[in-house]
Amino acid sequence: MRTAALFLLFLAPLAAAGNSCLECHAALEGRLQKPALAFKIDIHSTRGFGCTDCHGGDAASGDPAVSMSRARGYKGKIARTAVPDLCARCHSDSNLIHKFKPQQRVDQLAQYRTSVHGKRLAAGDAAVANCVDCHGVHDIREVRHALSPVHPLRLPETCARCHADAGRMSKYKIEHTQFDEYRQSVHWTALAKRGDLSAPSCASCHGNHGATPPQVNSVAAVCGTCHVLFEELYKKSPHQPVFTAMGAAGCIVCHGKHKIEKPAVKMLSGDGSVCAQCHEADSAGGRAAAEIANRIKELDAALGRSEEILERARQSGMEVSEAQLQLMDGRENMIKARLAVHAFQTAAVAKPVQAGLVVAGKTYAAGVAALKERTFRRFGLSISLAAILATMAGLWLAIRSIENHRGPRSGTGGS
Repeated sequence: MRTAALFLLFLAPLAAAGNSCLECHAALEGRLQKPALAFKIDIHSTRGFGCTDCHGGDAASGDPAVSMSRARGYKGKIARTAVPDLCARCHSDSNLIHKFKPQQRVDQLAQYRTSVHGKRLAAGDAAVANCVDCHGVHDIREVRHALSPVHPLRLPETCARCHADAGRMSKYKIEHTQFDEYRQSVHWTALAKRGDLSAPSCASCHGNHGATPPQVNSVAAVCGTCHVLFEELYKKSPHQPVFTAMGAAGCIVCHGKHKIEKPAVKMLSGDGSVCAQCHEADSAGGRAAAEIANRIKELDAALGRSEEILERARQSGMEVSEAQLQLMDGRENMIKARLAVHAFQTAAVAKPVQAGLVVAGKTYAAGVAALKERTFRRFGLSISLAAILATMAGLWLAIRSIENHRGPRSGTGGS
């Protein structure tokens, strides 16, 4: 630090009356230069804030003894434990923040203090995450910026910088496999592969500034913020009171926490099924699960047959668009049947399945009729073509016969 301070003294004549902090640090190397280069893209820089707003001092002075004077409020490097309160000087001031973003919340510090991170920081653990660990330090971008570490597409990786570090997490006796599991989930597929920015990520379930693990009795409510109908059915199901009495966390029992796979019929019955974890195959619950699975398979197969025959008819040139539209109602009933699984009652699933089977039957019949019509048309066309060819052959023979009866024409002239 003494060397750096001496070097700044040599640079003092080069610093103009502007931001001497940036000018001096830009002329340095390594970690001392990095903040000056990074701050050019920082959202605070573009909104007119400068180094002294966080670090204190007098940036207008070209004399390091003055610009970094404690008398001018110079703080230097900010202690990690002081970062949240420092950021909150502006971000908790609605009059200031709303000049730039009228809808920006100003309760982030209050939320942070309720979080696991904030509570540990208040207890003296400086290693826990604070504002700069998630948002950056001198190159902070808006949340919606594609390169922001808290942009929806980047947030899981940002959380994983700490939570996927086995050494760091061992101190808190916390698992470190969440990110790897999340990347195998339907949520990650929707977010990263389909680009659906509304898909759940870490903050969707745990919160952002007030990050706290959902408690056992609130898991279904957390999942229900997106899966509203599923939550309503689950609350009325026979599983809800049983899981609550067991101290089990609702949705997690069947779907897991971070590695949430795409729901499938195999979860209901067969070896390795979710239901088999609690219900023997010959028990009432096991039989109900098997029946529900079989009904859904039956509808899926029936709809598949209808789709196949209608597609064959369409490719043959037959008009089957009305039947294909009707088939969409069948698929809607399939969705309703899968949703009704969360009621855990065979009757609840049987109703949409039966409605879907009716649609599948009608659309399959329409496909069969279209293919019969195609066959009839082809048969009629072949007969018509044969008749046309026979007529043409008859005409050709008639013409040849007439020409033969006339004989060769006699020549004209001569003696």
